Amino acid sequence: MTTYGYAPKPPKTLTDQEQRALLKTTAEHRRGRRDHVLFSLALGTGLREHELIALNLGDVFDDSGRPRRRFPLRVFKRSASEPATQEVVLSDNVRDKLHKFRNWKKRRGESVEPDAPLFVSRLGRRLSLRQVRHAFSVWQKGAGFERKLSFPPLRPSACSNIYRRTKDI
Repeated sequence: MTTYGYAPKPPKTLTDQEQRALLKTTAEHRRGRRDHVLFSLALGTGLREHELIALNLGDVFDDSGRPRRRFPLRVFKRSASEPATQEVVLSDNVRDKLHKFRNWKKRRGESVEPDAPLFVSRLGRRLSLRQVRHAFSVWQKGAGFERKLSFPPLRPSACSNIYRRTKDI
């Protein structure tokens, strides 16, 4: 269906090569651990930037410190006055990265209490949207992207990844 004679544009997505390069670059760099987990979570779940930075450790980890398979989203885009509960499903790969990330945070002396932010800045404060956008810009340069993208295309990229794996729309 077209709108006013124009076909709608498909959403921008990262190519498979760009996704691999981004995750490889952040995984190999000592300072990239937090961002590697952030981007892995975005690409594995389709969460928006504000949903990612609103996560607390208690959202993602159970009382024993193991990553949950599923968890309800507390902060999300509301399109209705009474929105339905939204649930996030984590793949085994993302859960493994989260487990290692929690252990890394603990070794660094960061709080692993349930109400502590999952992603924090160098100053120990909850990561901001501006910091996420800046980090994505820096890492895509480091990964050798030939084009400049903003963070939102990670969401449709995640949807494509999930569909490719499950064949379930």
